[in-house]
Amino acid sequence: MKIEIHSLQETQEFAKKMADLCKDKQIVITLDGDLGAGKTTWTKAFGKALGVKGTINSPTFTILKSYKQGNGSPLHHIDAYRLEGASQDLGFEDCFDEGICVIEWSEFIEDQLPEDRIQMSIEEGMDEERIITIDATGSISQEIIGGLL
Repeated sequence: MKIEIHSLQETQEFAKKMADLCKDKQIVITLDGDLGAGKTTWTKAFGKALGVKGTINSPTFTILKSYKQGNGSPLHHIDAYRLEGASQDLGFEDCFDEGICVIEWSEFIEDQLPEDRIQMSIEEGMDEERIITIDATGSISQEIIGGLL
């Protein structure tokens, strides 16, 4: 599925729609795209729509940040950019097994990802335009993505 985004407001509206579909579910969402494509911008809007009160920013140096959603369950935000070439198991399964987990640069931990996940790829266009390609890899992710149609 491809979604065309034309403005920051549309990015926020799409993130809110995804948050509504993911609320009260346990799911992993991977975000891939070039530097500056809007992965963290989307995650901020997504977290806010889930009721996260704190400031969401990129966990580039800490790799993992966890927040509390409005319903009390966790929203984990992983930036795997600095993990390129890391071969050891980093114990992310706990993050995958509770609440929602958003992973930027997921290709660097591909072998650790759960089978059922939502994969989003963000391509930059002119100004604030983006093309988001979304794939669902299992039953829970397919159910969520089905709500976008």
